[in-house]
Amino acid sequence: MSTLRALQEPSFLILTSLAHEPQHGYGIIVDVERISHGEIRLRAGTLYAALDRLQAEGLITEDREEIVDGRLRRYYRLTEEGGRRLAAEAARLQRNARTAVTRLRTHHIGGTP
Repeated sequence: MSTLRALQEPSFLILTSLAHEPQHGYGIIVDVERISHGEIRLRAGTLYAALDRLQAEGLITEDREEIVDGRLRRYYRLTEEGGRRLAAEAARLQRNARTAVTRLRTHHIGGTP
């Protein structure tokens, strides 16, 4: 049994976004909204607090910085540890979802998932 606590959904989606390619803050916001089919809309303050926490945990790191239209654009990327953590969390969520679907089917609840 794992001692890691579950990732909060925004953190899970941020890591998922960065698993595709390094991105800057606004790119992450747009990608998370796309990944979540519009259900999660990160605000800048929430995003940067999460990025600071994920970076402190060693799950992401700065990739590079660029100046675009006179503004600094910082890119982040997933670390190897971040990739392992995302994979473990995805597997945990899949196990839980399979159990839920099986139980729903067994008890004929909620239609056919």
